[in-house]
Amino acid sequence: MHGTTARKQNRSRRGAAVAAVVGASLALAACGSTKDTGAAGAEGGGSGKVGVILPLLTSPFWQSYNDYVPQMADSEGVDALKTVNSNSDPSQQITDINNQLNQGVKGLVVAPLDSAAIEAGLDQAERKGVPVVAVDVAPDKGKVAMVVRADNVAYGEKACQYLGEQIPSGKVVQIMGDLASVNGRDRSEAFRACVKKNFPKLKVLEIPAKWESDTAASKLDTLLNANPDIKGIYMQAGGVYLAPTLQTLKSKGMLKKAGQAGHITIVSNDGIPQEFDAIRKGEIDATVSQPADLYAKYGMYYIKAAMEGKTFEPGPTDHDSTIVKLSSGILEDQLPAPLVTRDNVDDPKLWGNTVK
Repeated sequence: MHGTTARKQNRSRRGAAVAAVVGASLALAACGSTKDTGAAGAEGGGSGKVGVILPLLTSPFWQSYNDYVPQMADSEGVDALKTVNSNSDPSQQITDINNQLNQGVKGLVVAPLDSAAIEAGLDQAERKGVPVVAVDVAPDKGKVAMVVRADNVAYGEKACQYLGEQIPSGKVVQIMGDLASVNGRDRSEAFRACVKKNFPKLKVLEIPAKWESDTAASKLDTLLNANPDIKGIYMQAGGVYLAPTLQTLKSKGMLKKAGQAGHITIVSNDGIPQEFDAIRKGEIDATVSQPADLYAKYGMYYIKAAMEGKTFEPGPTDHDSTIVKLSSGILEDQLPAPLVTRDNVDDPKLWGNTVK
């Protein structure tokens, strides 16, 4: 879900980014016009400890989110426990949820690693009447009060559009996330479909990398050996793919700065400071800024609302986003995620420019 720490994961497990669930069957009202159902989902009537479960901490994106959590909990009036790191292990994440429930938390904010596997944890929370908010990743099944997430389909489309406008024809690579995560699926399918529809002279090559930096590096190296004429790269997560991608290109003498002959156009996702620095240096060209600060802020906002029995309806919010109803029936607040290029990389409003 970012000087970048490469993530090594030796398990063949899923990984990726944010989740949540609600304990009772909540009716649905507009953001900004929340309504109190009179039946708080948690037993404390809106008070009590909140557990916060992270997917991993080896990515600068999740490190930043982790840093924002206590700040945003304080600003939203939420009594959040120290965060728990599931260390890229979906089964450990279910154990972490159960441990938090056994500690008597009245709410949970979870960033799911696996969109399907997280259902077991959500079911446990529902049985105990504990509402859950999912961050970054929507569950395939299970009850959540709200999913706090940006539009991941738009991520893939923005990357496609940017590369297509820079490259008239040739081969481009998308380094994909874990397809067990809805984020990996949305970004991959959107990029693929957009290229096919709008830029038919581009040929898409794909690297399934499961959000693993080592996997990305080794598979990119192999792909470049067979395809030295690559013209563009789409990295679905700069936090785990930026460093290995640049290192692999550099080792092959293929890391040319923007404007130089042979430059490979690179667009990323995350919006971490390291990506911004790479844009300034001309090493990569663009990234979609995934709002780590707003994920923490609205994760806390919605879990507090759920614990107080408040519900929401689809529609525009008062914070420049839109709540939509997913095919599963749960609600998702789709936060804004702007494209960052050399033109706006120094914008002080971007969270990646506020991280010390």
